[in-house]
Amino acid sequence: MSSTVLGLVRASHPEPAAAVTTVAGLLAVGVGHRPSGVVAVVLTVLASQLAVGWANDALDAGRDATVGRTDKPVAAGAVGRRTVALAAAVAALATPALALATNPPAALCATAGLVSALLYDWPLKSSPVSVLPYAVSFGSLPAFVVLALPGAPAPPVWLVAAAACLGAGAHFANVLPDFADDARTGVRGLPHRLGPAGSRVAAAALLLAATATLVVGPPGPPSGVGLAAVAAAVVVPPLSWYGGRATARAGGRPVAAFRAVMLVALIDVVLLVSSGRVV
Repeated sequence: MSSTVLGLVRASHPEPAAAVTTVAGLLAVGVGHRPSGVVAVVLTVLASQLAVGWANDALDAGRDATVGRTDKPVAAGAVGRRTVALAAAVAALATPALALATNPPAALCATAGLVSALLYDWPLKSSPVSVLPYAVSFGSLPAFVVLALPGAPAPPVWLVAAAACLGAGAHFANVLPDFADDARTGVRGLPHRLGPAGSRVAAAALLLAATATLVVGPPGPPSGVGLAAVAAAVVVPPLSWYGGRATARAGGRPVAAFRAVMLVALIDVVLLVSSGRVV
């Protein structure tokens, strides 16, 4: 693998991109997509995730270099900023084109989610409403998956609300490792205004709200699997933050909080898939 390709892979934020794409694929199976529909959903979400990750690294290259982020390939010189920006543009254009393989309403929803995420990268990251793009983009993900079904059925409100809560929680968790670096470079979004303690509480509460909504939202009484998922949403965040402190003391970057969000998201999707048809 050439150094440029490897740099692009690293700049795409591969871990969250893979997690979100996997969640979308599992959800597509859960709502009843045929194999071709699952493929269309996965490719669309992957293109969107690549576009957002590359745009983020291209826009943040200067700040990342200022704080010595050697894990960022653009800041470290492993790949050019222009190359990453071009890749982001190509992926962004590919997103609605791939989504159109399903139907126009789904393509419009996928495009709206992408635009929202890009608006976080600039200019909303440093604003009091920095959480809004996360809520909108995560909420649009299951809406796109459901709309992509034949006939473009309306997505359940509880499903979109749960995903929006999950996205908002992800924002607060994702910022936790970067408070010091963000302070040096002038980034001051909503989590920075709440502080680390407030952001941890907000992240935990939103993750729990997302899982609880998935449990009580569908018709019928909560299942045993659903109650177990709620218990996991209570336990996983504190455990992850404890592990993150241990990592920080050892000199590493504490990313356990965001991984906890991805774990809760996967648990939530398994809950949905195991509970039967969503629509």
